[in-house]
Amino acid sequence: MAQGPYGHTVTTSLTWQPVLNGADVDDIVSLLAAAERADGTGPVSEDVRLTLRPDLRIGVGRHLLAVPAAAVGAPGARRPIIGYAHLGGTIDSRQAEIVVHPGHRGQGIGRALATALTEALGDPPARLDVWAHGDLPPAAALADRLGFARTRVLFQLRRPLTAGPQLPEPHLPPGVTVRAFVPGRDDEAWLAVNAAAFADHPEQGRWTLDDLARRRAEPWFDPRGFFVAERDGRLVGFHWTKVHEVDETPPPGTRPGPIGEVYVVGVLPGVGGAGLGRALTLIGLRHLRAEGLAAVLLYVDEDNDRAVRMYTGLSFTVHTRDVSYHWRGPATG
Repeated sequence: MAQGPYGHTVTTSLTWQPVLNGADVDDIVSLLAAAERADGTGPVSEDVRLTLRPDLRIGVGRHLLAVPAAAVGAPGARRPIIGYAHLGGTIDSRQAEIVVHPGHRGQGIGRALATALTEALGDPPARLDVWAHGDLPPAAALADRLGFARTRVLFQLRRPLTAGPQLPEPHLPPGVTVRAFVPGRDDEAWLAVNAAAFADHPEQGRWTLDDLARRRAEPWFDPRGFFVAERDGRLVGFHWTKVHEVDETPPPGTRPGPIGEVYVVGVLPGVGGAGLGRALTLIGLRHLRAEGLAAVLLYVDEDNDRAVRMYTGLSFTVHTRDVSYHWRGPATG
């Protein structure tokens, strides 16, 4: 059961599933598409979308499905999924995302999903952070009512590639060369640099071979747009670009089309300071422009002052914001 906003009872059934079947995946994908059309932003992260595979069991967290209670146990009935939450992360620090179908909002389903997430944390409870994409007022209001605090903001920055400010020439530090990533050969070296470059990042620095393999298996993966920098045969930096077939949040008044992404840029600590990150960024941007992309996006933490300065210095501007809310624990007293 879920409690509606005016005290009425909403007959919704919540079910935890470690593995999804094909029908579940189809329903969740349809739910995400409906939410995206209504909100103008993707409702879950790429990490969560990569877990939406039938029978995927390893390292993907747990899925919480909300369906109308009337559909549960009905002979031959298809259970429409009207709410979804994903719980991942580590044992002591959990990451979650929640989405409710636009046609079923205001019925207490979001509250029920969030409450179920907090109840799944154990005793003593693990840390829980829930991402809300697009910084939408209803999500902020729900977070406040349930005792979540706004703790982290992720900017989506954008800039045009075929119009507007020109792209400067990249200037590599002395002794550094750049080539394309070679799948299978560069995996371990790249993971080591990624881990070192993002040692303090709560998601990026924890990538494993499985995380890399899942992305290499995606249709968008193209090693031609995955640049690695070397000095004396040692990998010291990288810029991995990505192409989205359709822009999820096009500027008002424009038609959705493909858009490039500065997927991730990293430099081995101790070898930067000579403009390597900026040079790698420009190399990737020029590649995306040569591929015919008219614009590019990237994600960066609001409090990463150094990176924000570099990107805004390259004419990127804020397009949207995603917000992470931290659960402060059950009420006391």
